[in-house]
Amino acid sequence: MAWYGIVADPDDLALRRPPPQNLPTGVTIVHPGAKAAQRRWPVDRFAAVARELTCRGHRVVVTGSSGEGVLAAEVAARAGLPGSAVLAGRTGVGEVAALVAHGRLVVAGDTGIGHLATAYATPSVLLFGPVSPALWGPPVNRPWHRALWAGPVPSGRAVAETHPALAAPGVAQVLEAAEEVERTGHDLPAAAPAITTRERFSCRSW
Repeated sequence: MAWYGIVADPDDLALRRPPPQNLPTGVTIVHPGAKAAQRRWPVDRFAAVARELTCRGHRVVVTGSSGEGVLAAEVAARAGLPGSAVLAGRTGVGEVAALVAHGRLVVAGDTGIGHLATAYATPSVLLFGPVSPALWGPPVNRPWHRALWAGPVPSGRAVAETHPALAAPGVAQVLEAAEEVERTGHDLPAAAPAITTRERFSCRSW
């Protein structure tokens, strides 16, 4: 905005929350997709995080674009989530914004849904690589957001593979960060509805 000569506060990143739009509230959003393959955390790790968070009482949904339906379905299947948890390709931009605005937690890579989490102050754990979160990550003075980045790790890999800086954080580190952002005492959304008996599954080691 400043480039266009519009006076704006660079620290004012908040957006007004939209109504829920008949979508579930208090859910934890796992978003495995990203435009570039190097910016996608491995599918099995997203699935492990989704499974463990569900075991801890989170109601997890998997989001993505219409072209990421297969990816989202694979994450959900590996996590043992029901098909109804896959929202990829079933929500427009406004609906995704409402989902995040009324969500409990967002776990994603360096992509647009992370910016929505920042704008709505929804707790988030964001995985970065190869680009530093200093450029596009949430403000560092907001403890309800956590950007995980291994640093400027050079990549000799093919473009189709996850960048080493992004591959560095493991499942345990993401889960620890998720627990920390929820412990900050920030004004969290209402707790997710209880999981029904049909949706339950046995917790397994990741």
